[in-house]
Amino acid sequence: MANRVLVSDPISEKGVDLLNAHPDITADFKVGLSPEELLSIIGEYDALVVRSQTKVTPEVFAAAKNLKVVGRAGVGVDNIDRDAANQHGVIVMNTPTGNTISTAEHAFTLMLSAARNIAPGHQSVLSGSFKEGRKANQGIELNGKRLAIIGMGRIGSEFAKRAQAFNMQVVAYDPFLSQARADQMKIELAETPDAALEGADVVTLHVPLTDETKHILNADRLALMKKGALVVNCARGGLIDEAALKASIDAGHIAGCALDVYEEEPPAADHPLLSLNKFVAFTPHLGASTAEAQENVGIQVAEQVRDFLATGEIRNAINMPSLDATARQEIGPYLDLAASLGKLAAKLGPENPDSLRVSYHGPLGKKDTGLISRSALTSLLEASRPDGQVNIVNAPAVAKEMGLDLVESTINAQTEYQELVVVELRKGDKRFRLSGTIIGKSPRIVEIDKLYVDINIQGNFLIVRNDDRPGIVGAVGTLLGENHANIANLSLARNKTEGNALTVIEVDEPLGAELMDQIRNLPGVLSATGATL
Repeated sequence: MANRVLVSDPISEKGVDLLNAHPDITADFKVGLSPEELLSIIGEYDALVVRSQTKVTPEVFAAAKNLKVVGRAGVGVDNIDRDAANQHGVIVMNTPTGNTISTAEHAFTLMLSAARNIAPGHQSVLSGSFKEGRKANQGIELNGKRLAIIGMGRIGSEFAKRAQAFNMQVVAYDPFLSQARADQMKIELAETPDAALEGADVVTLHVPLTDETKHILNADRLALMKKGALVVNCARGGLIDEAALKASIDAGHIAGCALDVYEEEPPAADHPLLSLNKFVAFTPHLGASTAEAQENVGIQVAEQVRDFLATGEIRNAINMPSLDATARQEIGPYLDLAASLGKLAAKLGPENPDSLRVSYHGPLGKKDTGLISRSALTSLLEASRPDGQVNIVNAPAVAKEMGLDLVESTINAQTEYQELVVVELRKGDKRFRLSGTIIGKSPRIVEIDKLYVDINIQGNFLIVRNDDRPGIVGAVGTLLGENHANIANLSLARNKTEGNALTVIEVDEPLGAELMDQIRNLPGVLSATGATL
C-alpha cells in the first residue's frame, strides 16, 4: 500500500515530483489549508511536509493516526510541537544545510546595511533629500571591529568566514565548539555568552529558539557590549528582548539593529523598533528566501522523507539519533540484538523496573549507540504496551511517564568477546542482566543472568531454570517429544555454587499453555518461560 505524503506549504516543484516519482509514495500538494481543514484530512497521511506557515500542533498529532514523519523544509522547527511529536512517536526532520549560505549571506548583508545606513540613505534619495541624507547618514567601518557570534553551527561558521574577510576580530560562543576547532577557524572561543559579548562592536545570533535561548540577548548582556554596537538577528525573533533592545538604543548605548526576524511576526505597525531611522535594516524574514535555497530545502526534505518511508533511513532528525546508510551498516545488527535483549528482559526480568541500563564493551562503545539503547528500551516497553503505541521515537517519553530511567554507559573492562552489549534491569536491590554480541555476522545472546549461553536472537524458546541434578533436562525433552514439539537447538549453563542450572531450548513452534504447565510441574523445575523473539 502506497505511503501518502501531504505537502501543506510551498516547496520546490522538484521536491514534490521527487516524492511522486517513487512507486510506493503518493504526494498531495495542498497549500493554504486552514487549521480545521488540516485536522480533517491529516489522518489519511503517513508523512507531512511543511515550511513555517503550517502549525503542527498537539491537536494535529492527535488526529494524525498514521503519521510517521514530519519534514520541515528549513532549519527552525518552532512551528512543530516537539513534545507532541515525541508522545505520538513521530520523527521530526529539518533541512539544516539547504539554506545555510542564503541565511549567512543575508545576515551579513543586514550587518553591512545597518553599519552604512543603507536603508535611511536609500529613503533620503527617494524623498528628494539627497544632501540632507548624505550628511545625516554617516556610517561606521567594520574593519577591525570585534564581532561576537552566538552559535557556531553551519550558518554561524559561514558568517565568520565572511567577517574575517572584512578583517573583523571574531569571538564566538557555542557550547559544542571545541577549542581545537576554534583554533582551526582562527577565532577566539568564549566560555559563556557574557564573555563573548564583553566589549563587542557587533553581535549576530545563530542559535535555535528554546526555553534556554529565549531572550538570550537581554538588557544585562546588551550592557556588556561596547557603546555604539550593532545587533544582528537572522535566526529567531524570540532570542532578543526587543523592549530591552529599544531601551538600550534610546539610551544611546546600542547604536542600532539589523533584523530579519521578530518576536511576533509580522511585527505590528507601531512596533517600537520600526520607528528607528538610523543604523537599522529590517527585512520580512528573508534569510532563506533565495531561489537556490528554496529549491535546495524542497529537494532535501523530499529526499529525506522519501528515504525514511522507503528504507527507514533517518537523516537530520531533531528528536532521535540519525540512521543513515553508513550508520545502518555499522550498527544495524546491534539494533536487532538490542531489540531481542529488551524483549527477553521483559519476559525474564523484574516487573515494573526502576531503570534500564545499557552498557557497551569494546570498540562499539565509541560509536553513536543512542539508537541501540532505544531499540532495547522500545522492545522492553512493548511488553507492557502491546497496543502498538510504543516505537523507537516515543519510547523515552513513554519510559519517563512510567518512571523508568534509561542509562547508557561504556565499560572498559575486557571480556572474552571483542564487543558486548549488556542490558540490565534494576528494581530496588534486584538486578537482572542479559548480554549479546556479534559472532561472525550473526547476533547471539551469550548471557542470561550471569549464566553463559549461546542462542539465536530470533525464534521460539523455552527457558527453564532447574535444580542442577541428573534427569531433569531429559524429562523436559521427553515431555516435548511426547507433545510433538521439535527441538531445533539447546544451550545449557550451570551455577555450581547455587546448585541450579539454566536450559534454553529452541523449538519450531511456540509451546501451548497446557504443555508449559506440565513442564513447570516437573520435579526439579524451578521456573519455565516461553519466549518468541
